[in-house]
Amino acid sequence: MPRTITLYRPVGPSELALLKASGWRRWPARLPDQPIFYPVTNQVYAEEIARDWNVPASGAGYVTRFEVLSSFMARYSIHQVGAAQHKEWWIPAEELEALNEAIIGQIELVASFTTTGSNQSKSAE
Repeated sequence: MPRTITLYRPVGPSELALLKASGWRRWPARLPDQPIFYPVTNQVYAEEIARDWNVPASGAGYVTRFEVLSSFMARYSIHQVGAAQHKEWWIPAEELEALNEAIIGQIELVASFTTTGSNQSKSAE
């Protein structure tokens, strides 16, 4: 079994729909004003973003989890952008297809948040 790293990504309803359309296997291409793909290192931080940013912006926020080959992620470094749990990987948009090829298994939906404040967390992490 290849070594992998677990990544998390908070998404809104539009990106979630594109993930579903891909069969939960691929991240959609970035928009021109999105030069970096920002998965995060932990579910707590992903939930903060989904709840505090995605819900106000689009009415719902979701947290996804996925496994990527460690050998692929070795070319990137982790950036701390706030408190201790606020750690992200910064992957240039032009390298997103290579990231998609390095995903092992499916992208999983692990938590969801709505304007009512509900959290349907699917994981105890």
